[in-house]
Amino acid sequence: MARRAVLTRVLQELEPDRRVVLSTHLNADGDGAGSEAAAARWLLRRGLHPTIVNPTPFPDTFRFLLAPEVGAWTPADPEGEEAMREADVFLVLDTAEPSRLGAVLGRTEGRRMLVLDHHPATSSSVGDVVVCDPAACATGELVFDLMRVAGDEVTLEEAEGLYVAIATDTGSFRYANTTAATHEITADLLRAGVDPEEMYKRIYAQYTPAGLELVRRSLERLVVSDDLPVAWISLRQSDLAQTGATKEDLEGIVEYARRIRGVRVAVLFRELHDGTTKVSLRSTGDADVASIARRFGGGGHVKAAGALLTEGLEATEARVLAAIREALT
Repeated sequence: MARRAVLTRVLQELEPDRRVVLSTHLNADGDGAGSEAAAARWLLRRGLHPTIVNPTPFPDTFRFLLAPEVGAWTPADPEGEEAMREADVFLVLDTAEPSRLGAVLGRTEGRRMLVLDHHPATSSSVGDVVVCDPAACATGELVFDLMRVAGDEVTLEEAEGLYVAIATDTGSFRYANTTAATHEITADLLRAGVDPEEMYKRIYAQYTPAGLELVRRSLERLVVSDDLPVAWISLRQSDLAQTGATKEDLEGIVEYARRIRGVRVAVLFRELHDGTTKVSLRSTGDADVASIARRFGGGGHVKAAGALLTEGLEATEARVLAAIREALT
C-alpha cells in the first residue's frame, strides 16, 4: 500500500499506444532480465509498444522469457538505436545509477524516464518518476505490484519472468531479503501456473563442460585469508578464453567463496578485456559490502554489491582487500 501512490504515477505514464524502451543495468542479471521480460509482455497486453534495449546484450540464459514480438537489443544495434530514437518513454528496471546504464543513458535526454528499483536511492539517481524501495526483495516484486495497481492479473508468461527475477535475487529464497511478502507473491506466481522444477532447470541446470572447467579453475584460485573472515577468487580474461566459458558461466562463482564456514565477505575479481577489473562482493552476517563498493564508484545491496575499477587485477585486489580489512576491523 505504501508504494501505491508512486506506482500509480508510473502507471499514468504508460498510456496505450506509447512506445516504451525498457532497460536495465550493465550485464543484466536474473532480476533485471526477468523484470524486463515480464514488464514487456504486460505492456504488450495493455496496448503499448515495448522494446528492450540494454547497455550490454540480453543474457542468453533468460531469452526463453522474451515475447516473440519484443526485440532485445543494445545501443550498438540499428534496431536498438531506432527504438531509442522513437521512444516516448523509458522504463528503467533494477537500477537508478547513471553509470550502470552505459550508452543507454545518453539516449534518454528529453524523454520521460520511469524507474523501478529495489536498491537504495543515491544523490546521483536518475528518473522523472522513481520507485526506489529497498524493502522489495527484487525489482520483480515492484513490477508485480505495478500490475496489481493496474488491476491486472498476471499471466503465466509474465509470472515466469517475475519468478526468475525474485528467485535469483533472493538466492532461491535463502537470502535475508526473503520476506513473508516474497512468499505470498511467489504463491500467486505458482497459482498462475509457474512450474518451479522447470524454472530450476532453466535457471540453474545449465552447466556446460566449459562452465565446469571454469569452476575448476576458480576453486584452484580460491584464497582464504589467514587473519580475516574473507575469501576471494581471481580470474583473468585468459581463463574464459582458454576454457571457452562465457560471461554467463561466471554467474554464481563468487558463491563458492561465500559458502566457506566462517567467511563474512566473499569477492570475485575478474580481469576484463580492456585491462580493467570487475569486482563482485557478497557477504553473510552484518558485513555491508555496498559501502565498500561505493568507495570505488560502485554500489548495490548490503549483502551483494559490485564495482568496476580501472586498475589491473593485482592493484585492484590490493585496494579492495585493504578496504575490506578496514571495514571489518
